[in-house]
Amino acid sequence: MKAMIAAAMIFLSCQAMANSFDNFAQTLNSSEESSEIIIKLKSNVSRMAFGRSVMGSKPLIEDMNLHLLKVNPSMDIDAVLEELRNHPDVAYAQIDHKVYSRITEPENDEIILGPLPAEAGPNDPDFADQWSMGLSENNFGIDALNAWLTYGTGGKDANNNDIVVAVVDGGVEITHQDLQDNVWYNRAEIPNNNIDDDNNGYVDDVNGWNGYTNSNKHQSSSHGTHVAGIIGAKGNNDEGVTGVNWDVKIMNVPGSSGNTSIVLTAYKYILEQKKLWLATNGEFGANIVSTNSSFGIDGADCTSGSYPAWNDIYNEMGKVGILSAAATANSSWNIDQVGDVPTGCDSPYLITVTNNRPDGRRASAGYGKTTIDLAAPGTNILSTYSNGTFRRLTGTSMSTPHVAGAVAFLNSIASQTLSDLYMNDPGAAALEMKRIMMETVTERENFKDETVAGGILNLNAAASEVVNYGMGN
Repeated sequence: MKAMIAAAMIFLSCQAMANSFDNFAQTLNSSEESSEIIIKLKSNVSRMAFGRSVMGSKPLIEDMNLHLLKVNPSMDIDAVLEELRNHPDVAYAQIDHKVYSRITEPENDEIILGPLPAEAGPNDPDFADQWSMGLSENNFGIDALNAWLTYGTGGKDANNNDIVVAVVDGGVEITHQDLQDNVWYNRAEIPNNNIDDDNNGYVDDVNGWNGYTNSNKHQSSSHGTHVAGIIGAKGNNDEGVTGVNWDVKIMNVPGSSGNTSIVLTAYKYILEQKKLWLATNGEFGANIVSTNSSFGIDGADCTSGSYPAWNDIYNEMGKVGILSAAATANSSWNIDQVGDVPTGCDSPYLITVTNNRPDGRRASAGYGKTTIDLAAPGTNILSTYSNGTFRRLTGTSMSTPHVAGAVAFLNSIASQTLSDLYMNDPGAAALEMKRIMMETVTERENFKDETVAGGILNLNAAASEVVNYGMGN
């Protein structure tokens, strides 16, 4: 009898095991990896049998049938992983890998910035020092200045919908004087009443959702605040700097490091908010068109089968019209050869970004003819910072929000045809937007063998294409 009991399998639904899981301490091991595994059950499977190797489980993203398993510490996690991968009910299984924020530091190099002509731009006092918003013989910015002068400054789309960019980072200082007017608020939620007023599955998510704590608890960081300012610091408000969009909605979704499951928790909120927006024709949820992700796993091979959840989540977000801008490593590595997560992943809805200097050369950052899509300015970038201040930072973390912000800007000026496509076939529209951005880069010889597109993001050139999309020009 004892032998039979020892050999017996424990049959529990993943929901039923959640309570068991939550009794375990959430502190990660001191090793390089956690003691947890992410699995995706096959579409026709709602419950599964676990042996003593698994001590608890909880849903991670229900719509994708993703679950997080707590492995018995007495078991060899690699052996458990292999057993799960061979299980007939499991689509895939992976370690809940640790993820690291791609922290940047102020630029120390002496680089000629070439101030912009302030009289041609917004009245923000520090705009002249935002070299990345221009384009000249000496400054290889994104040519936002000409895009604003010609096509507008970002805001609602042709169907009068707010446009939202989700910043998955350490958190955004939503009270910053140059951000607060552009912060996304969930108007369908009544603050602090402990009720899910909009029935979206999240209680009091007025200011987004915290992937670290899986709660509505707000948090901010200097890094996330800097990223947010590049995307959408309020323009022409006599304050500090301006973002790629003068008017946009920035959704604060902390959750950029720790473990893959934390990142997935943050992405889950974004995915569900966009699905809700589409399902209710804009009454609830949020019209999220891009995410900004400045984190990853250096040297990881996304194509090895060890990181399947990454492509999976980017594909799911892409299907509902969300392009994900991702920062590559802050080291001069060939990502084609050494790998990277997520910028070595092959989801078509990813836009992978490296860092270019004002002189048009690549800074110390990853590159790859087949993996890194394009470059964007990331050196000596002035933006919003903690405690209402402004600061220069350098790194791919600064390059990527130029791209995420560009997606939002282009949606705001897109033709009626392209805007309607976003409503009717959001995945196809997102891919069209990416194609246009890739085909309109400022070509640079040094990037031809280092990026897929062969150049630097050019907002003005891309804008000229999206405003005429479907018009036969």
